[in-house]
Amino acid sequence: MSLDKTITILNKRASFEYTFLEKYVAGMVLSGTEIKSIRLGKANITDGFCVIENGEMIARNIQINEYDKGTYNNHEPKQDRKLLLKKSEIRKLQNKLKDQGLTIIPIKLFISDKGWAKLEIALAKGKKLFDKRDDIKKRDTERELQRKLK
Repeated sequence: MSLDKTITILNKRASFEYTFLEKYVAGMVLSGTEIKSIRLGKANITDGFCVIENGEMIARNIQINEYDKGTYNNHEPKQDRKLLLKKSEIRKLQNKLKDQGLTIIPIKLFISDKGWAKLEIALAKGKKLFDKRDDIKKRDTERELQRKLK
């Protein structure tokens, strides 16, 4: 496995389901087999969400598959994982979560230049059905314009 290959796992459904208000990049506390699985690209963040417990940001429902060559010290695929953010950022997010309809969702899981696993999260608000229809309409018109230009 070459180190110059960039690993990026996206939550493609998030931009369709939510409107992003603010974005943050957080580090993740992982075990050895978890980071090896992420480097192989065996993770899924589609169903993930974040909560704040005891002043700490926790990522839930993020699936990192077990490492194939892991032994008895392999990890659980859907365990809770602690995210590393500054206390001021966590407090700011906690205050904004009190508003109705806001949530924190993972957008992108990637490996930084230094080799650390990072999770890009967003404070998001759920879209209504008519907002989703507008997005589909915009995407279709852009696609038609691109076809006509070629």
